[in-house]
Amino acid sequence: KFLFFTLFLALFLACTNAPISGRKQLLLVSEQDMIAQSYSQYNQIIAHSKVLNNKNSQLVKKVGNRIAGAVENYFKKHPEQRTSQFKYQWEFNLLENKVPNAWCMPGGKVAVYTGILPYTQTETGLAVVMSHEIAHAVAEHGREQASYSVLQNLGGSILNSMGISTGIYSGASNLVLLSYSREHETEADELGLIFMKLAGYNPNYAITF
Repeated sequence: KFLFFTLFLALFLACTNAPISGRKQLLLVSEQDMIAQSYSQYNQIIAHSKVLNNKNSQLVKKVGNRIAGAVENYFKKHPEQRTSQFKYQWEFNLLENKVPNAWCMPGGKVAVYTGILPYTQTETGLAVVMSHEIAHAVAEHGREQASYSVLQNLGGSILNSMGISTGIYSGASNLVLLSYSREHETEADELGLIFMKLAGYNPNYAITF
């Protein structure tokens, strides 16, 4: 009974609303620890990657700073909509990598791979990708996923302590995590379009992209 009461109380206290969308989300993991870890990992990746300094990298920085600046200005006007209590230290780098990918870590550390540039082609195309990735960080999707992993492990521990098999529970909880991952992608798409608009880019270009 004590375990279930503690779990219920923790879930109640950790419930909040995602910025702008207002979606209910669970944030059990410490934001400070999450961002500190992401900054450390980002620095390691940068140290072991070929960071470019050319025309394309300047475009990445331009687009990233333009979107991040627009997002920060929005939250200055609407501070009640932001869940994060941490001032993001935005950083944008272009890495030489053939994989068509880009990502943004919690706290605003962004990497764009050269492999995605043939797909983005234009500044606006790059804005589609980067606004989506920035949206993941602003909505704290990484922290939310980590929180559900903690909850999943806690649930398994409780069942083990009761002598109940965790096989079915593990499969069901993995499906729940997958569902949340898809929900995060959709939310990042929606927020990304809003961020594009705030930054002065045409969000309708995302359809063509």
